[in-house]
Amino acid sequence: MSHAKHVMPFRRKRQGRTNYKKRLSLLKSGKPRIVVRKSNTAITLQLISYEPDGDRTLLTFNSKTLKKQGWTGSAKSLPAAYCSGYLFAKKAAAQGVKEAIVDLGLQQHRGGTRIYAAVKGVVDGGLAVPVSDSIFPSAERLAGTHLKAGVADAAKRLGVPLPEVAPKAAKPQKEKPAAANEA
Repeated sequence: MSHAKHVMPFRRKRQGRTNYKKRLSLLKSGKPRIVVRKSNTAITLQLISYEPDGDRTLLTFNSKTLKKQGWTGSAKSLPAAYCSGYLFAKKAAAQGVKEAIVDLGLQQHRGGTRIYAAVKGVVDGGLAVPVSDSIFPSAERLAGTHLKAGVADAAKRLGVPLPEVAPKAAKPQKEKPAAANEA
């Protein structure tokens, strides 16, 4: 009878906080990571570099800081996430960062969400990030046309150019069928 030795997994793996295979693949790239996290009230972006003593946070940006700069909408909306990503990229470029990779952690990956709106802002802000354009939200949602008016004005005050939205064409009117037997 064989007695197998039980190997205890790392604490963060047991707690469901870290996927070490994914983390290792991100660290092998040698590029800094853009960590995007969402909460019920805000989006947080962090620029993190690996060091043997532990990860080092180079830059942090929270969408709640948009309110201090003149943003009038919600800090958790898609346009706020886009503006946060854009301003984050400008600050990272000022520190000399030209490229990075996205670390979404254990969050579910669904296209068109706030997380990818922030990543789109980072890409439009000038950082080279390897990501497919098909995952980004539509220009209408990034520009906030689905929200109350004033989002574009608030973005202009922040100095963030929102994506151009093509005007919607008028829908052709359907002709009513004539009554077949009117008596």
